[in-house]
Amino acid sequence: MRVALVQAPIDVSAMLAEVSTASSGATTLFLGTVRDVNDARAVDGIEYSAYEAMARRELETIAREAEAQFGTPHIVVEHRIGFLALTDISIAIAVSHARRSPAMDAARYVIEEVKKRVPIWKREHYADGAREWVDPTRGHAEVRR
Repeated sequence: MRVALVQAPIDVSAMLAEVSTASSGATTLFLGTVRDVNDARAVDGIEYSAYEAMARRELETIAREAEAQFGTPHIVVEHRIGFLALTDISIAIAVSHARRSPAMDAARYVIEEVKKRVPIWKREHYADGAREWVDPTRGHAEVRR
């Protein structure tokens, strides 16, 4: 298990290799990327900032919870901070397990808990030149599809 806050682009291949084991029959990868529209506004990029010491501790706590709940220590989470352009990867979660369902469930658990609990903030940069901090609690009340 490993978690990290990084400023460089996330190396997805390295993360997949890190969770790969002979006993793992399933590996899942979640990638959060910067999209071009949010709330009907054109976005040029996102700036992520964090309370780094607390964010790392909370990421580790979440990964350990996932390890205990889903029975796999093969979890790697990286969240990028700094300015990210469109299509850049902001978060990557790689999980492997003997079976597909626990691997997928663990990845979903990690991303949902990260969004709720980790002190990482984002400021969207809009095409019209405006920049606004996004309320981190807003998305949690929305219906998930």
